Amino acid sequence: MGEMVRIVVVHDETLLRSALAHLLRSDDRLDVSSQCPDADGETRVTPPTDVCVVDGECLTGPDDGRAVRLRARYGDRLVVLTTAKRPGVLRRAFDGGALGLVDKNAPAHRLITAVHTVAKGERFLDETLTVALLEGAEMPLTTRELSVLALASQGAPIAEIAARLHLSRGTVRNYMATAIRKVGARNRVDAIRIVQSAGWT
Repeated sequence: MGEMVRIVVVHDETLLRSALAHLLRSDDRLDVSSQCPDADGETRVTPPTDVCVVDGECLTGPDDGRAVRLRARYGDRLVVLTTAKRPGVLRRAFDGGALGLVDKNAPAHRLITAVHTVAKGERFLDETLTVALLEGAEMPLTTRELSVLALASQGAPIAEIAARLHLSRGTVRNYMATAIRKVGARNRVDAIRIVQSAGWT
C-alpha cells in the first residue's frame, strides 16, 4: 500500500473543514487531522505533517501573518483550494511557493491526487486555474494603489489614508483616481468591489 501520507486540513469553517477531512479519509493511504486557526491566525501544535490542505481564503486579508506562519510551518507543501474567480488569491498562493493549487469546483479525486503529488515534492495545478493564474499576473495596480484602496474599503476617509500612508491628500486622491481608471471602475466603490472580487485585498 505504500507509506501513509500525513495531512492536516486548515480551514476557518468547522463544517467545511470536517467535510474536507472526511473526503480525504476516503483514501486509506492518507492519515488526516484538521484544525482551525485561532483568533490571531496561529494554529495549534501538530504532529509531523507531509502536506497541509488550506482554503485560499485563509491566506488573504490585510495582514498576511497567517499565510507567513503556514508557509514557515509547512514550506511549499501546501495544497491551496481556490477558484478561477479569485485570481489574486491564486497568484499569491503560487508566488508564495505553494506546490498544489486545486479548483474548488473540481471532482473530489483531484484533491486526493493533488495531495499525493505534493507529498512527493511535485507541483500540481488544476488545468481550470491556469488562465486565472495568468490573469492574476496581470493585476494592474501598484502596491501603493492597492494600499489606498484597501484602506478605503475599510471606510477610511482621504485624510486618514494620507496620514496612515504618510502621503499628502492630493497624492492619495491621485492614487485613487489612477486605481479607478486602471481597473475600469466607475467610482471608488466600484473599484473596491472589483479588487475584492478578484481577491487582491
